[in-house]
Amino acid sequence: EVQLVESGGALVQPGGSLRLSCVIYGFTYNAKCVGWFRQAPGKEREGIAGLVIPSGTQHIADSVKGRFTISQDSTNKLVYLQMNSLKPEDTAMYYCAAARRVAECGTPPYEYTYRAQGTQVTVSS
Repeated sequence: EVQLVESGGALVQPGGSLRLSCVIYGFTYNAKCVGWFRQAPGKEREGIAGLVIPSGTQHIADSVKGRFTISQDSTNKLVYLQMNSLKPEDTAMYYCAAARRVAECGTPPYEYTYRAQGTQVTVSS
């Protein structure tokens, strides 16, 4: 059974940084797409980053490019979303997600198969 467990959400001031972590359990296929999407109240879901494991090919949404980066650790089971220069408009519930399909990983309207429980990121002074 595939399970994704994420952590790292918090309240942070504008201009601050956060790192979200996602641990992947039970995904037996070597190649996979792991990414993050977010959803704020009253807004549509937004895919913000996708990473192909193990190749490292990635997609970053224009809305966060230059501020957010996605990376993996050496075990290929832990994925990070580093968020810098956070803005109030980044406030949302963030979800880690995964799927077997690696083509167009994380590029909207890419659909994931599995997702984590969500972690709240609030950017406010």
